[in-house]
Amino acid sequence: MRVVIDCDDAAIDLKKTIVAHLEKSGVEAVDLDYLGSHPGAYYPEIGYNLALKIQDGSFERGILICGTGLGMAMIANKVRGVYAGVCHDVFSAERLRKSNDAQVLTMGARVIGPELAKTIVTAWLASEFQGGGSQPKVDQMHALEKQSFESK
Repeated sequence: MRVVIDCDDAAIDLKKTIVAHLEKSGVEAVDLDYLGSHPGAYYPEIGYNLALKIQDGSFERGILICGTGLGMAMIANKVRGVYAGVCHDVFSAERLRKSNDAQVLTMGARVIGPELAKTIVTAWLASEFQGGGSQPKVDQMHALEKQSFESK
C-alpha cells in the first residue's frame, strides 16, 4: 500500500515521525512536502492538494496533520469523493474506515503525541470498510454529496 502524507508548519516533526513509522512497517509513504515547494502555504492549500491526489486515484489513502487536525479534515472534505476525519484515538480511527469508508485520516500535532499517532495510523491502515449496516449510511452520504455538488 502507498500512503500519501502532508502537513502544515505546526506538524512537521510529527509528519517525519509518521513517515519513518510507515516505512519501518513496510508501507510506502509519499510525502508531498507542499511547504517545501510553497513556503508559507496555509493548511487549506496543503490539505486540498493531498485530497486531489485521493480524488484522482493516485493514492488510496492519505494522512494530513496540522495543529488540531480539524482544518485539514474540513478542507479535504471539500473535494468531491474524498472523505476525511480527525482521529485522536484508536477506536475512532478504526471506525473511520470500518463504518465510514474514509480515505483520509487527519490528526493534530498539538493534540496527541508521536507514540499515540503511530498507534492510530497503524490501526487505521489495518482497518477496512465492513459494509453491512454501515453501507446504506455511506451510500446516503455519497448521494447527498452528489446532490450538494450538482445543485450549485
